Amino acid sequence: MAAGGLAGLLPAQTQLEYALLDADTPQEKENLVYQYLKKMDSRERDLTVPELGGDLQWLNTEGPISLHKDLCGKVVVLDFFTYCCINCLHLLPDLHALEHQYSDKGPNSGRRDGRFSEAAFNAPQGIAVKNNVIYVADTENHLIRKIDLELEMVTTVAGIGIQGVDKEGGAKGEEQPISSPWDVVFGNSISGTQEDDVLWIAMAGTHQVWALMLEGGKLPKGSDLKKGVCLRFAGSGNEENRNNAYPHKAGFAQPSGLSLASEEPWNCLFVADSESSTVRTISLKDGAVKHLVGGERDPLNLFAFGDVDGAGINAKLQHPLGVTWDKKRKLLYVADSYNHKIKVVDPKMKNCATLAGTGEASNVIGSSFTQSTFNEPGGLCVEESGRLIYVADSNNHQIKVLDLDTKILSMLPILNPEACDVPDNLPVQKDKITNLPKLPKSAPNVQLPSLTVAPGQTIQFLLKLTLPPDSKLNEEAPNSWFITAEDNTWLLQGQCLSGEIKDVSCQTIIPFQLPRSCLSAEAILAVKACLYYCSKVFQLLWVSLSILTCHLKKEKALLLCSHIANAIGRMKGSAVMGVSRPFSDLRVDKTACSREDSPVSVLHSGLETRDLVLFHFCT
Repeated sequence: MAAGGLAGLLPAQTQLEYALLDADTPQEKENLVYQYLKKMDSRERDLTVPELGGDLQWLNTEGPISLHKDLCGKVVVLDFFTYCCINCLHLLPDLHALEHQYSDKGPNSGRRDGRFSEAAFNAPQGIAVKNNVIYVADTENHLIRKIDLELEMVTTVAGIGIQGVDKEGGAKGEEQPISSPWDVVFGNSISGTQEDDVLWIAMAGTHQVWALMLEGGKLPKGSDLKKGVCLRFAGSGNEENRNNAYPHKAGFAQPSGLSLASEEPWNCLFVADSESSTVRTISLKDGAVKHLVGGERDPLNLFAFGDVDGAGINAKLQHPLGVTWDKKRKLLYVADSYNHKIKVVDPKMKNCATLAGTGEASNVIGSSFTQSTFNEPGGLCVEESGRLIYVADSNNHQIKVLDLDTKILSMLPILNPEACDVPDNLPVQKDKITNLPKLPKSAPNVQLPSLTVAPGQTIQFLLKLTLPPDSKLNEEAPNSWFITAEDNTWLLQGQCLSGEIKDVSCQTIIPFQLPRSCLSAEAILAVKACLYYCSKVFQLLWVSLSILTCHLKKEKALLLCSHIANAIGRMKGSAVMGVSRPFSDLRVDKTACSREDSPVSVLHSGLETRDLVLFHFCT
């Protein structure tokens, strides 16, 4: 009995394929296909496509899609796609063409030069900044754009707006087709007289590294070139992980990040070669392409990825998209995108180690490097002083900041002045502020490193307090924490400004949500704590000062109580005294006495033989 369902159609499909190979004319082939379709119509039961089962997560839809209810009668294109795969991206024009032809709405190309208010880009990736000029890798427009901050104009300097297949180049920039540029970085030609006269381009679409001559000059192992020429510098165009002393014979696999180390002994370009999961170098002396970390020795194996700290080929990365050179420390930082980490590479030792991120794709901010998390970080750069690393945390839609001195991760606030519609003086409840305790000037002040945050972000303060040795928290006193913000009271609007501290052995967690509209880019927030505690030595002394008056005459008992009271006064403390009769009906009288009061006068009228006088005092 023939198999049913879709599997039962396989023999008929195979038979058609062989018949088409034997057919001589287009008319014969057309008849074969017609007969095949007619035969399939008679097997409607076998053509039923099963629903997508299982507990699947649907993206970019309001809910699960039914093949029969939602897609019946429609042409459905099933396409495997990942946004970081350049081969997948190259299918987008075909999909756009299908959408434009068969749907009511066509896509917006997003390509337009002109003033800032009218210019448009399409999935721009890397940038290079010098003075008032920004060069942009406009990836899906297949262009290199120039932004002039003074003139507020955007122009095209390389590419024609259509994906190119040329793997050699050599034409003037705006006449040279290019393919999916992913990153750009300034460099120097060999014979040029001007600094930054070359714009290096990670040409992910053709698996090469190109150069755009911003001035006339000469490249390693090349001839003199005129200003404006755009051409291939390294890479054969084959998608592979091949190192070679001759740059044109080397092979890359979707180079996505570039960084320049112009100083000796490096004098090279660092390349994040994403599809081979490696970091490579290109010598700017002779153009030699060498391996640094990641991947494996087989140039055709593009699946040697992982998450392993180590040296050279023993280290493993997964689809790194960005690199940046730290001139101060002579280290290279890598956005190891699919491992959700930032890694650091010592090029001298070829050692690669995790700097930040746990490997979990999430969003933990304000913690140490070892506890922080990312979600496919796609780019990064080091500031001039070498202290801060800025990370484009792509899937979290954030710019994160790594402080290399404090090892703390924070988020960069991006303020839009036009969106800040906040009154100059927000009314904060005055009763909340006036009721807060005042700390003495001698109170210790601990200043924490600055933290970069964003409007609307919730942060948490962890308050850990330690009492002096041989001390105990007075649990009956109003122990509390409270928040102040001098000269920035707008921060306190609608906040919980204080809370109790019941136990110093546990950390107190204090949440604080920043306003969504901020009046200032910088502000100082203070978390203060007011504790009342007693010395355990005094507690022991309290036990020793219990007086059983049955062994004393009334006058001697009063004299002893007077001495005790004077001692309390010298210690600048206060006391609570009680009188009890353990040998008759129990009666306890407690009277609070300050230093100015005489505890003897309190007891004089009521003290009797065999009374027990208790003193409990603290300073």
